[in-house]
Amino acid sequence: MSALERHWYNRTALTVLLRPLSWLFCALVWLRRRAYRLGLLRTTRLSVPVVVVGNLTVGGTGKTPLVIWVAEHLKRAGYRPGIISRGYGGRAKRWPQQVRADADPYVVGDEAVLAARRTGCPMAVGPNRVAAALALLAHANCDIIISDDGLQHYALGRDIEIAVVDGVRRFGNGLCLPAGPLREPVSRLASVDCVVSNGLAAHDEYRMLYRGDTLRPLESGESPQGLDTLRGREVHAVAGIGNPEHFFAMLRRHGIKVTDHPFPDHHPYKAGDLDFGDEAPVIMTEKDAVKCRRFARSNHWYVPVEAELDEAFGAHLLKLLESSNHG
Repeated sequence: MSALERHWYNRTALTVLLRPLSWLFCALVWLRRRAYRLGLLRTTRLSVPVVVVGNLTVGGTGKTPLVIWVAEHLKRAGYRPGIISRGYGGRAKRWPQQVRADADPYVVGDEAVLAARRTGCPMAVGPNRVAAALALLAHANCDIIISDDGLQHYALGRDIEIAVVDGVRRFGNGLCLPAGPLREPVSRLASVDCVVSNGLAAHDEYRMLYRGDTLRPLESGESPQGLDTLRGREVHAVAGIGNPEHFFAMLRRHGIKVTDHPFPDHHPYKAGDLDFGDEAPVIMTEKDAVKCRRFARSNHWYVPVEAELDEAFGAHLLKLLESSNHG
């Protein structure tokens, strides 16, 4: 946890000093949202339904695994979903960008490549979600759009809002930026259609769990292995995600002796970042792996993770779509 996050998830002297700025931030957030609701700022409605998967806090809560789950669920229900996202970490000179499974994560972003590979869905990314969605509809035969993040991107009209919550860290000290981790007040959850909690869930939330028990090699030619084959062994664990501790804790639950190496979210890896001076296995997330394949070694592995949700959530999602304006 960074120094700033330690303040965000506690009440310290610094958070007390920054509280007036948080009140100002909350007021500006409220005014901006109100301006969209009154039509003072333009909201674009698409010709197809839009499902937004987002969160209230800065940092990772598990949005992308949930987006992948939602895309697969909608495909099984007969929909043709397309996915849009910001493309965080991407360095493209022009936006929006179409994303394929073989796209360069340094151009379009690591999470975008991961989602495209796992779902096989058409995808477009860009800072302007409306432009990304329109570009996707112009190039792909989609009948529904899933937005990975964008809960606060009100320029894009939406039919369904799904908020993802970290079941352990929840909302930190409950304050908005800069004194706390919130991008909107917790009261915003009252207006979303579903709340999904990553881990522990409240009575009115859907619980999401991660299943990850397989090691896959970054180098071709190696065979996948069960994660339990590393039980009792010492490994280097690498995670450049919003909350690296989730990944490190999962490995430790499998009895693995972990030396953890947290990196900033969307870190642009270099070969030297994975050189730890020994030949112990280096285990990373799938999101990290999409950027590290070009300098992978035989001791580099990743753990693909799948989201697991109750059947009731999937049924509720389809019911919401049927009753939407596009239903």
